[in-house]
Amino acid sequence: MLRTITNNFALLTVLGVGCAWFFPPAFTWMTDGSIRVAGQPLLSLALGTIMLAMGLTLRFEDYRSLVRMPRALVAGVALQFAVMPLSGFVIARALDLEPGLAVGLILVACCPGGTASNVVSFIARGNVALSVAMTMASTLAAVVLTPVLTGVLAGAYVEIDRLNLLLNMLAIVLVPVVAGTLLNRLLPRAAERVNAVLPLVAIVLVILIVGGIVGGSKAQIMEHAGLLLLATFLLHAAGFALGYGLARGLRLGEVEARTISIEVGMQNSGLGSGLAKTPAFAAQFADATQAALAPVPAAISAVWHVLIGTLLAGWWRRRG
Repeated sequence: MLRTITNNFALLTVLGVGCAWFFPPAFTWMTDGSIRVAGQPLLSLALGTIMLAMGLTLRFEDYRSLVRMPRALVAGVALQFAVMPLSGFVIARALDLEPGLAVGLILVACCPGGTASNVVSFIARGNVALSVAMTMASTLAAVVLTPVLTGVLAGAYVEIDRLNLLLNMLAIVLVPVVAGTLLNRLLPRAAERVNAVLPLVAIVLVILIVGGIVGGSKAQIMEHAGLLLLATFLLHAAGFALGYGLARGLRLGEVEARTISIEVGMQNSGLGSGLAKTPAFAAQFADATQAALAPVPAAISAVWHVLIGTLLAGWWRRRG
C-alpha cells in the first residue's frame, strides 16, 4: 500500500491542491498558525517531521560516502544551486513580478531537491542511488546555501535576514535529519518500526502544507493566476531542461543526465512554502500584502514539478 501511495505522490498532490481550492478550511489549519504544540507552530513541526523521515533512511556511513563524491554527484549538486536560483531570479526580473511573488519564487528556487524526485527517478529508469545521494547532499548544503543565495538574489526586492533564515534551516532541516540518523544508529529496531509509517506521514504532511498554502492564498492566486502559473512553470521547465542539457554537456551518461534533470527540476516546495510562511520571514516585508504573496509560488511549484517530472519520467521510461 505504501509503495502504491508513494508512486502516486504526484497525483495525490494535485488532488490535494484541488480539494484545498474548493474546501480551504480542510487544509488551512496546517499553515495558519492557529495550532501550536509546545509553543511551536504546527507548520514548523510538520516540516521537521518530514526531515526526520528522511534522516531515518540514512546512516552515518552515507554522510561519509559524500566525501568521496563521484563526478555525477558533484555536478548534480552544483547544477542544483546554480541553475534553479539563477533561473528564479531571471524569470522574476523578466516577468516584472511583484516583490512578494519574486521573493517567493527565488526562495523556492534556492531550496534543495525534494524527496519525491527519488520516486520519479525510479520511474524514469534513472540512477536511484545517485538521486538519493543528490537529495541528501543538496539538503545538507541547503542549510547554508539557501540563506546565502536567497539573501543575494532576493535582496534586490527586500532585505533578507540571512541569519534568521539560517537558524530556521538548522532547526527545520539539519537537526531533524541528524536526529533521524542518530535514531537509526542507536535504536535500529525502533527506527525500523517508525520508518514503516513515517514516509506515509511525510507524504500526507507535504500535501497538507501545500494545500494549506493554496487554500489560504486563494484570493491572491486568483488575482495573480496567469503570472504565477507562467513563472513557476518556466522555473521548473528550465530546471529540467538545463539540468539534462548541462549534464550531457559535461559528458555524463544518459541515465545520469536524466537523474540530474529530475533532481534539479524538482524542489522541496514544502520547505520553501514553510520558510516563507514563518512570521520572521513575513516581517521582512514592509507591505503585509506582499508578505502574504511570498509562500504562494512554492505551493504552485509543488504542482508543476510533480506534473512535469512524472510526464517526463513516463516518456523516458517508454524510451528505455
